Amino acid sequence: MFYRKNIIAVTGMFLCVFLIVHLSANAILLFPETTARTLYNSYSTTLRESIVIKIVAYLLYLSIIFHVVYAAIVTYKNRRSKKDKYIMNHKHETSSWASQNMGLLGVLILIFIVVHLVNFWARVKLGIGEKVGLDAYGNIDVYEVTYSLFHNIYYVLFYSVLMIPLGFHLHHGLQSAFKTLGFYHKKGLAVLAKISLIYAIIMSIGFAIIPVIVYFK
Repeated sequence: MFYRKNIIAVTGMFLCVFLIVHLSANAILLFPETTARTLYNSYSTTLRESIVIKIVAYLLYLSIIFHVVYAAIVTYKNRRSKKDKYIMNHKHETSSWASQNMGLLGVLILIFIVVHLVNFWARVKLGIGEKVGLDAYGNIDVYEVTYSLFHNIYYVLFYSVLMIPLGFHLHHGLQSAFKTLGFYHKKGLAVLAKISLIYAIIMSIGFAIIPVIVYFK
């Protein structure tokens, strides 16, 4: 059980770093269209052509798989035993709503990831779905794919609303990851709790508001 929680913690922290990069890329969409299209497509081209980025991408895919699979196993075993809380090892520690519902939050986020991959990754990487034009380099216009998705009100609502469970998941998960890896400094945990809250707020609001802004551009 312990090694599983370590895998969840490490992959979760890696995914937290990825979210910062992803949000930074999404922020490009807020620039005027000409600038945004050029920067966003250049960014996407760099991701496709860089060997280092490709390796990181495979690590990302593996992290998502391991994080989901081992989190599901731990949640299932905890529910069966009814003795442990997810990542929380102290009997007298008060469990938050998020800690008690990490399984549910995880399922909602997984649904989001699947829908997002089908609508974005499958179109860009596999050419599946609605056809879009090419950029100046003859590649799929990734900006156009993203821009068209963020002009679909149903997708925007789906995307933005599911950032709420993401925020709860990140807030609890980041703190739990450090505890799982052995960080139990009392004052440090208090600071970490604040950092986790700020991080979760920035990530959830940032990801939620960008599609809305783009929709009304």
